[in-house]
Amino acid sequence: MPEPAPASPDLPPAGLSVWNTAPTSAPHQRRARHYVPGSADHPAKMLPALAAHAIRTYSRPGELVMDPMCGIGTTLIEAQHLGRHALGIEYEARWAHLAALNAATAPHEGATGAGEVYWGDARHLTGLIPTTHHGRIALVLTSPPYGRSLHGQVRSTRESGTPGVTKRHYRYSNDPHNLAHAPTDQLLDAFTDILTACHAMLRPGGITVVVTRPWRDHGELIDLPTAVLGAGRRAGLIPIERNVALLAGIRDSRLVPRPSFFQLKYVRDARRCGTPLHLIVHEDVIVFRKLEHETANGRRGQPHRPASNSNDGYVHLPADHAPDRTHRSEPDTSPTSSATPSFPNGPPAPG
Repeated sequence: MPEPAPASPDLPPAGLSVWNTAPTSAPHQRRARHYVPGSADHPAKMLPALAAHAIRTYSRPGELVMDPMCGIGTTLIEAQHLGRHALGIEYEARWAHLAALNAATAPHEGATGAGEVYWGDARHLTGLIPTTHHGRIALVLTSPPYGRSLHGQVRSTRESGTPGVTKRHYRYSNDPHNLAHAPTDQLLDAFTDILTACHAMLRPGGITVVVTRPWRDHGELIDLPTAVLGAGRRAGLIPIERNVALLAGIRDSRLVPRPSFFQLKYVRDARRCGTPLHLIVHEDVIVFRKLEHETANGRRGQPHRPASNSNDGYVHLPADHAPDRTHRSEPDTSPTSSATPSFPNGPPAPG
């Protein structure tokens, strides 16, 4: 991968705190890029317009962008097309395989940045990423898994003679150690570990952007964005902004919501039962900065962690929850792309 550009002393202005990131639907936005077959099956993909806006706002061409939970590689692709270089880490072999193919295809579509995908657990990303990149990341952009009611796709069952719909592509995987299956408290503790690892990878003054949103569980609103703020602080990052990325278009000064089928059904069912719920038509964008000079541990560039977090209210996942990544096989790239995917730490099985 080419060397990242020298650190810029100033960031471009962040602009408005409300981002118009859904002027068109997600499928329409993705038509502007080439995604290899199978990419659409991922249950929770970041909006390309959202990723592009964050990358433009918080990094410059030639700099290094990283997504520690990269899925099918939306962040990488948008960074490459904006002239940045990109690193992605993905836990699931299937998505890592597709992310690497998508990143390898981007230069054939006119992207000027390079992209690499590392297969493994993001909590241990400092051991996955070569030390040459440590302390050189300009921007971390990612989104944790959340809210199964927000994920997935539907298919009509009319063809089979039964009215209604079936839900599909709503699971990241069947691996019980995938954080998508973890209770909220365990997810937050693991995400704190991921942000701590990202902190070590960032250059001084580097930016971390986390895209997340609240969701409802049996009528109760789960305020994940505020919990993410706490996770970032525990990882030694400094919160500097909290923005809103719209999940709705703007037509004649009115919002046109773009909810998932399941979210819309949930709200309609609640209203029929007399509960006045409203659609959530935004994602929170939490922005953190790494200090220019770290003082908490006496050394610049070292992550700050509390001396003990045993009483911080979260359940801690043991390190041995990481999967065994010793058995790998070469992916067959011929059916989906002529590009060569980059797996610096060894290729996953295509799954």
